[in-house]
Formats: sequence, structure tokens, C-alpha cells
Amino acid sequence: MTVLDDIPVTLIDGRETTFGEWAGRVRLVVNVASRCGLTPQYGQLEELQKTYGERGFTVLGFPSNQFLQEFGDDDKIAEYCSMTWGVTFPMMSKTKVNGKGRHPLYEELTRTPDAEGKAGKVKWNFEKFLVMPDGEVHRFRPTTPPSDPAIVDLIEKHLT
Repeated sequence: MTVLDDIPVTLIDGRETTFGEWAGRVRLVVNVASRCGLTPQYGQLEELQKTYGERGFTVLGFPSNQFLQEFGDDDKIAEYCSMTWGVTFPMMSKTKVNGKGRHPLYEELTRTPDAEGKAGKVKWNFEKFLVMPDGEVHRFRPTTPPSDPAIVDLIEKHLT
């Protein structure tokens, strides 16, 4: 268990749980949006889920409208993700990732610096936080695709 695992999260269907539901797995946390230029990354996220899901990996999607590119309600988001991208990984209820009311998980994750050593607020949709089973966090900015070797190599290195 890590410090992150006690943080409550709400799935897109309304079920309450904690981040610890996926403890022991390599977790790729991504703030997603349905109407963004980076939305095609959903396809790569789903491919990672299919490739590594049975080996101890999961993508966790956190829809956010903080950049004004997400649908208004969770039902519409869930339908879009399922019908358009075939998303099978867990999706959370719409979440604030920056500013006042920022979700506690993002309060913690955004303390992690990126490859240039910069921590702080989420810059845009599809920012990625790769959380290892031991709690180590790696941060990747939005334009880094999910299939980037830096992400894939870390996933493969930490799988069970």
C-alpha cells in the first residue's frame, strides 16, 4: 500500500472506492477529455490496457472539463468512451485536476516533477502519471503519447 491508496475516488457509474482498489498494479492515471485534439490517445491507452492488463497494469481515466473540452455529465462521457474508443479500463467521475476543489489524488500527483524537473498544475488534457506498485510516480506531459517507449519501458519493467 502507498500513501495514494487511501484516497477516495468515484467511478463513472457512481461507485465509491479508493485508489487502493488497484494497489499492487502499475497504474497509468490520465486526465482525459472527449473533445480535445489529443483525444485519439484513447486508442493507445486502450491498447496498453489490452496488452498489459492481465499482467498487473491498468489505465485509470479521470475525465476533466477544466480545459473546457469534456461533456457535461458522466453518462455522456461513459457512452462516448465506450462507443467511440471501446474503452474497457476504469473511468472515474468527472474530476477537477487543478485549482480550488482539485481532487486529492491530483493534489498528490502534481507534486511529481516531469522529465524537465517541473512539478505543479496539470498543463492540459491527457497528462499522464505512471504510479508503480511501490508508490513511485513518473510524470509525462500531454503530448507524450501513451505508446512512448519511456512509458512502455517503465510499465514492462514493473509488471508482475
